[in-house]
Amino acid sequence: MRKKRSLLVVAGLVLALAAGVPAQAAPAPAAPGKGPVGWDVYRSLDGLARLRPGEQVKQFSSFDRTGHNDDGFDGTYSCLRHEANGDCLLADARGAGEISSIWFTYAATSVADIGRITIELDGRVVLQRSLQDVVNGAQGAPFVWPLVGNSADTMGGSVIKVPMPYTSSMRITTEHNPHFYHVTYRQFADAAGVRTFDPADRATDVIQRLRAFGVRDPKPAAPGARTQGTSFDVPAGTAASIPLPSGAQRITQLRLRLPQVIAAPGLSDDGRAYGPGGSAFTASVAPDNDGVRITRRIDAGIGEQRADLVIGGRTAGQFSSGPARVGGGWLDETIEVPAGLTRGRSQLPVATRFVSSSQDVNEFRYEVHSLVGGQWVRTDVLDVGPNHPDEEAAHGYTVDGQQWAGLRHFRYAADPGQVAAADAVLEGLRLRLTFDGRTTVDAPVGEFFGSGLGKYASRTLLHSIDTTDNGAYTAWWPMPYARSAVVELVNTSGVPVTGGSLEVTTAPDAGVAAGLRNGSVGYFHATQHRAHTVPGQDWNFLTSQGRGVFYGVTTTMRGDIPPGQNQLSFLEGDERMYPDGSASPAMYGTGSEDFYESGWYFLDGRDGDVEGVPYAMPQAGLVSREDAGDGCRYVCVNAYRLMLGDGAAFGNGIEFDIEHGDRSSTPAEYSSTAYWYGQDTPSLSRTDVVETGDDASRSAHGYSAPGETRASLTSTFEGKGDTTPVTRTTTSTTQPVTFTARVDQENGGLRLHRVSDQAQAFQDARVFVNDRLVGEWYQALGNTYSRWLEDSFDIPAPATAGQTSVQVRLEPVSGAPAWSASRYTVFSQAAPSPAQD
Repeated sequence: MRKKRSLLVVAGLVLALAAGVPAQAAPAPAAPGKGPVGWDVYRSLDGLARLRPGEQVKQFSSFDRTGHNDDGFDGTYSCLRHEANGDCLLADARGAGEISSIWFTYAATSVADIGRITIELDGRVVLQRSLQDVVNGAQGAPFVWPLVGNSADTMGGSVIKVPMPYTSSMRITTEHNPHFYHVTYRQFADAAGVRTFDPADRATDVIQRLRAFGVRDPKPAAPGARTQGTSFDVPAGTAASIPLPSGAQRITQLRLRLPQVIAAPGLSDDGRAYGPGGSAFTASVAPDNDGVRITRRIDAGIGEQRADLVIGGRTAGQFSSGPARVGGGWLDETIEVPAGLTRGRSQLPVATRFVSSSQDVNEFRYEVHSLVGGQWVRTDVLDVGPNHPDEEAAHGYTVDGQQWAGLRHFRYAADPGQVAAADAVLEGLRLRLTFDGRTTVDAPVGEFFGSGLGKYASRTLLHSIDTTDNGAYTAWWPMPYARSAVVELVNTSGVPVTGGSLEVTTAPDAGVAAGLRNGSVGYFHATQHRAHTVPGQDWNFLTSQGRGVFYGVTTTMRGDIPPGQNQLSFLEGDERMYPDGSASPAMYGTGSEDFYESGWYFLDGRDGDVEGVPYAMPQAGLVSREDAGDGCRYVCVNAYRLMLGDGAAFGNGIEFDIEHGDRSSTPAEYSSTAYWYGQDTPSLSRTDVVETGDDASRSAHGYSAPGETRASLTSTFEGKGDTTPVTRTTTSTTQPVTFTARVDQENGGLRLHRVSDQAQAFQDARVFVNDRLVGEWYQALGNTYSRWLEDSFDIPAPATAGQTSVQVRLEPVSGAPAWSASRYTVFSQAAPSPAQD
């Protein structure tokens, strides 16, 4: 290790947050048609299966309006407009909703040049501070890791994941042009059950829950839960089947062990090294433990490293690395700590003390397991190093006598044949779940649990892979069923699977059967496919009919670009999400690594500008990068993105795609597993269409628009349609527009889809139904290249229930651009049954 004298001391925020944490309040009942709002997004993860027909997810971003790749490099499309004080307006919405996710990148190591961020909700400023300070956690709870993250936490990006609800309006500005950004938000039909975000609410229970991501179940405890376990062998070409308890239940945890599958040998990690001195941190353990196992990763290129392990002031053993490995290499050292030093504790003071070394003692990662019921269960992880300052702080990590800190890429000693066999098992052993006679999960074990390139450490809020010896593959997705469920492991790998074990935890849930029957609750799905990309055709994460909520994806990208070129250029692709048959994407991103909430090809800008450096946050991360070798032909990466606060609700189908390179021009082999809940039947049914350019349709609907102008427009829609010109008649007016539309008498509200000309941004109209004001249809977006836009406005059920037709009046707001429309499509929402809400 390089010799560099320094001292690092990081404040122990974990103890400060744990002190005085109130008992968790019961989540507020969700308002009809909405998912959890505000902090209940994270407190009610057991309710992920509940569908959300009365909300939409939308996004503002800096995407290139021409459809090309200038998604922020010059900041051309990053400001909706400049305010009077010169600030850049990034997001502007009216009505009730919630900011779910904010992401930026600027320089690879900093967003300081963006300056101040201002977030205004319902006319009140709730956050105004240097953006860099905010993502560094300087604002304080709730704006602390991992609800915020800077470019070290995310390898080049910066995120704010604090859910911020509002009842009437939201605006986000920055002092300077931010270049690359996303603001993803939810839009509600009404403000029922919505309270404006209070920045004084520290939400310490949520912070604690998220800081245990990948280690503990983030859902509330399930009364009556029971676990059944089984051992299995699955010869090649066969399957093992495990039936689960019958009746209305939900799976709360799956835990799989495959002891024959070894960890992938090559990986990048950052760490620290010290001379005379040591390190210390606080670890979480199970209070009912019968001992604790502490494993640490070191660089074995430094020989004869010896350090005492001290638990609560008492020496519990000594780490000893042995002779140096020529060229360096990873080595895991494990010490089992007796129960006398650990039992009855939930927090364990851990320290190491330098004894001797040929140079210094290094450390990169700690894994902590508790022995519970005769089985080692992982209860904490600490990733050490300059790319993990917030994770270190959350564990109260300190180091004395530091002599080096930085990034290394090494390999574990491993037999290539075993590596190939392990990869084959993780790709070819498929997990299949069948609920009430329907198979909705069919995915490779590796990718389902987060790692599609081999056994790499995956750590998300809802699934994880523990790469220590016989470490578990764990999933915490809630999976409801009404009558029966079967878990199958189908071995298509060609490699016999032996000595495996599976634990499934289920809990009775009396409300599940009615919810699944009436469509208010969805079945859990994991939809996987693998194929070579097609030039000009986006990669499809999911296309589905019916109703549901898309909550995220694990993606494995195997590039097909030889050396001498940009081998990661497939990451230039943007994601686009099309709900309910819309021709316009409701989400339009700025790059693949941006979707995975990183930046600049997952860049470690602090240590040599290395691309493809793994990182882990609760809802996004890069699990691994492989260069030629270990089954990868050229360059391969595996990433995940969960969308828990910004889940994409749909009522009549969804298409979620991502480009592979600029305009899907880069060859690659992709695989993806999408996580979602759904039902086959739609919650939205089309009940009328008003064509503003057709005289017969206007007459049939009593259409009136004084002062209206008509014109023929030939242009394109954004996204996949941006090279296909469409010619339609478009109308515009600054006077009230009225029409009558048919609706389902049993409706639970309406959704109006409008096709319009978005050449003029900030179109704004007040919406009346039968002379009752129901909200403001405000569209801040604009595009002079792809001028066609299809957007939507929700009308709440109290304004429409029991009626067979409604009169709609749209009153353009004074001073706004002329209101444009080519077509209105009226959808009726399915009315909730009494058991639904």
